[in-house]
Amino acid sequence: MLLDAAREAAAEAVGCRADELVFTSSGSRAVHTGVAGALAGRRRAGRHLIVSAVEHSSVLHSAEAHEAGGGSVTQVPVDRGGAVDPVAYGAALREDTALACLQSANHEVGTEQPVGAVAEVCREAGVPLLVDAAQSLGWGPVEDGWSLLTASAHKWGGPSGVGLLVVRKGVRFAAQGPVDERESGRAPGFENIPAIVAAAASLRAVRAEAAGEAVRLRELTDRIRARVPRLVSDVEVVGDPVRRLPGVVTFSCLYVDGEALLHELDREGFSVSSGSSCTSSTLTPSHVLRAMGVLSEGNVRVSLPLGAAEEDVERFLEVLPRAVAAVREKLGAPVSETVVREDVLVVDSLGKRCPIPVIELAKVIGDVPVGGLVRVLSDDEAARLDIPAWCEMRNQEYVGEEPAERGTAYLVRRVS
Repeated sequence: MLLDAAREAAAEAVGCRADELVFTSSGSRAVHTGVAGALAGRRRAGRHLIVSAVEHSSVLHSAEAHEAGGGSVTQVPVDRGGAVDPVAYGAALREDTALACLQSANHEVGTEQPVGAVAEVCREAGVPLLVDAAQSLGWGPVEDGWSLLTASAHKWGGPSGVGLLVVRKGVRFAAQGPVDERESGRAPGFENIPAIVAAAASLRAVRAEAAGEAVRLRELTDRIRARVPRLVSDVEVVGDPVRRLPGVVTFSCLYVDGEALLHELDREGFSVSSGSSCTSSTLTPSHVLRAMGVLSEGNVRVSLPLGAAEEDVERFLEVLPRAVAAVREKLGAPVSETVVREDVLVVDSLGKRCPIPVIELAKVIGDVPVGGLVRVLSDDEAARLDIPAWCEMRNQEYVGEEPAERGTAYLVRRVS
């Protein structure tokens, strides 16, 4: 009875029938099950899968597994704000397309996607659309037209370890792997009843306050978006300024190590995240920021929780300039090893992690005449993203990259 009541409550929040919704052990599990089941159910149609370039890693990992098994995958690019173009999605559709995937809102920059328009394009082509609604479901239902939907309870403040998978009636679906009698055979294993009940109750409670809280949090994130560039030099606020989640704001700071900045803010009592390329675990840029073509270094993602206080936002804005200045001072201005070669200034940044290559580029750009070139040598993968982003921010021309004896050479022409 508790399970049935929780299912009905969750289905009401999603906007689907109760018998279309099953509970899984996580949001990622819901994605993996949904993608694999939909592809298998439509195998006769073909083995082509479409995803956006900024999907959650669970979707991209599913795409990798599908490609490794002989399927084909098309990634639809996004604009500089992080949104897909429905026309581009339509252009990616083929006769053998079995499934398309699109998040409702991005987990790193908060940009909301045009789900309704993409769903209409897919419907006309007879292709089901799976929507990852993990980030947005707590704020309201997803635009209609989708065929499958996934979500994760911890994203709306519920317990970890509970996911949702919705498969509309009429959608061809074949669960993969051993199945049992639970959850329509789509989520094997005994259901975690206490966590499921808590997930449904928390979703209902959050939704009851969502409209008013969205207005309040949007005002606070608007304040951060407007004031950070005035308080801190060389900052790029990323993500769509209008079509975005209420409580998320993301910005990137030039000449700053993202992890170091997080530590500075943590000492001041602020827990924020980073999509920075300079992470101690991977040392690779955020795939979302890379797809958007924006600066990855010094990235800060602020997620305001429900009930976030205005005075906390004001204190964050007071602390941030000091924290950024402290990190920049600690990094210093390394003496770049430069030589002039055929009227091209060469900056040797080999062996140096971001943001050092960009700092060294910024320090020497004034040493070449207008129209002159700077050749930055770097073996840090983040430079491939950060140097073009720096050029965009500083109104310099990014010429391109070329192979070097070690690493890669990035060419920048001084415009002003």
